[in-house]
Amino acid sequence: MKDRVVISPTTRQEGHAELVMEVDDEGIVTKGMYFSITPVRGLEKMVLNKAPETAPVLCQRICGVCPIPHTLASAEAMDMALGIEIPKAAKLLRKAVAAAHGINSAAIHHFLVAPDVVPEDKFVDAVNSVSEVRKNVQYVVEMIAGEGIHPSDIRVGGMARNITPFTKERLIERMTALKPKLEEHVEFIKNCVLEAGLPNDLGVVNQPLMAMDATYGTNDFDMDKFSEVLPEAWYDDPEIGKRGCSVIPLWEGNNVETGPRARMEKFSGFKDKGVVAQHVARADEMLKNYDACMEALDAIDPAAPANVSYDKRGTGELGFGVIEGPRGTDVHMAKVVEGKTQFYSAIVPTTWNIPTMGPATEGFHHELGPHVIRAYDPCLSCATHVMVVDDEDKSILKNEMVRI
Repeated sequence: MKDRVVISPTTRQEGHAELVMEVDDEGIVTKGMYFSITPVRGLEKMVLNKAPETAPVLCQRICGVCPIPHTLASAEAMDMALGIEIPKAAKLLRKAVAAAHGINSAAIHHFLVAPDVVPEDKFVDAVNSVSEVRKNVQYVVEMIAGEGIHPSDIRVGGMARNITPFTKERLIERMTALKPKLEEHVEFIKNCVLEAGLPNDLGVVNQPLMAMDATYGTNDFDMDKFSEVLPEAWYDDPEIGKRGCSVIPLWEGNNVETGPRARMEKFSGFKDKGVVAQHVARADEMLKNYDACMEALDAIDPAAPANVSYDKRGTGELGFGVIEGPRGTDVHMAKVVEGKTQFYSAIVPTTWNIPTMGPATEGFHHELGPHVIRAYDPCLSCATHVMVVDDEDKSILKNEMVRI
């Protein structure tokens, strides 16, 4: 006899989600369905018919946890849509910001999962370690991008300004001093995860990987390989599907795994899978981002231009900004015609990862289900952007979705 266990809303993620599990008489999950129930917000619609420079300012507010990837993806998409080639210094500044933010976001995640993996007598040490790491890398973000949360200096056409020679020197000194502490933090977290007693096969999936770059991103995105499915078509229970608030993106017809473990496997030969592996990969990736940040900082010429002038009318072609955010591949798409944004869409990391949740929960005792959610770090507000309104009275239609 099957029993249905519903956890709604789930906890420890940005936004609202629901986990529905079918459990057999022995308490084993035979099916798991995890989906966003965050109310739709319509951010992609807000930028339409506005100047292209508006998009990074509004779309960075898709998320307050990972605003840097959204700002960068938006700016990169607009750069491409306007036919802009940004200066070398601007690209290096963007890469330094992205890498520093990747370290910061991983540290935040370690704080969130600390109650699950860190022994009680070491909890204060873990919090202090997270704080020390974040304080230093957020300093890098603030000095280059203007703000640590919603950066003001990442602009269409490059950056608002280059850094000064003194700022470059100060950032390199501060990051150099951080390295021993960061290495200590990574080893501490990895040891805690490995000793927490989580089953090694918990959360193992065998989906194709979605990872475009080891630390930054690319403007390359093959639309022919991309498709979207509505929740009602994905979940075999129509009533479950109707509650879902985000479309499900597929790559070559498959749902994919994205994020730290996917990047570490694709670009660094990391082979382990599952919840434990995801936490280990996220920690190891902090050092990859450290190296990327230092490499970018070292290569910056403070005397070089960091922005270019450009024709705001647009090419009329679709531009892509594909950034490897902390939680996975973040894709923004934009089209500008006669100086106004005519199309805008974002495919965020959470939507790539959500479909993997169902198979990831199967075969485990239902009390372990929440660990699967936290392993893939879903940020559900990011995933919910579509608004459907009645053409006549403009009222919002519930339980209906369309592809943008």
